[in-house]
Amino acid sequence: MRRRPAAFWSFAHALGGKLVNFINFIDQITSWVGKAFSWCIMIMTFGMAYEVFVRYLLRDPTSWAFDFSYMMYGTLFMMAGAYTLSRDGHVRGDVLYRLWKPRTQARVEFVLYFIFYFPGILALMFAGADYAGESWFYKEVSVMSPANVPIFQFKMIIPVAGALCFIQGLAQVCRCVVCMKTGEWPAHLEDVEEMETMLLHQREEEAVIAESSGLETGDKT
Repeated sequence: MRRRPAAFWSFAHALGGKLVNFINFIDQITSWVGKAFSWCIMIMTFGMAYEVFVRYLLRDPTSWAFDFSYMMYGTLFMMAGAYTLSRDGHVRGDVLYRLWKPRTQARVEFVLYFIFYFPGILALMFAGADYAGESWFYKEVSVMSPANVPIFQFKMIIPVAGALCFIQGLAQVCRCVVCMKTGEWPAHLEDVEEMETMLLHQREEEAVIAESSGLETGDKT
């Protein structure tokens, strides 16, 4: 079998470095957007607390609380999609997936992104843009409450969230390419971990320390 020239490997190494830089750049964008919109949960919390206060203590419920709650939650849900994808946080049926080698995982993901992910995201972007454009045209208001809260600006979240998921999908495809080349998944940006994950890592570290201590004791005896 003919060996590939050194220039090929130099090009492949340089391309891999550029792909990693591109992945990190997109991850930083989606991270900033996700964390910025995470404040919606705080805004929604204060809004709902105010509604509970005036409803049950002052006996004067608001007419806008329901619209406010679903707009805040919908915005948070949609704008956090790309961020969650960048952290590999979406639900995955990994009964078989977790048993495969990283290169096999990357090959399967690479194909599935083009078969299922990108067509769905493109549909979300274009259909969402038409939906939002119609809403802006006639200045749509909510029919769920007598307050007639304007919701046409809320509909713009649909194509914007789709566009953000699209560019994050490009980063995920690049992750697959890097993994197919190196055999290892590129590291994700460090982020806040759930308490269960932190405790699991702590138990694993304690187990490794205990095992190494036991081996050292056995060697001395």
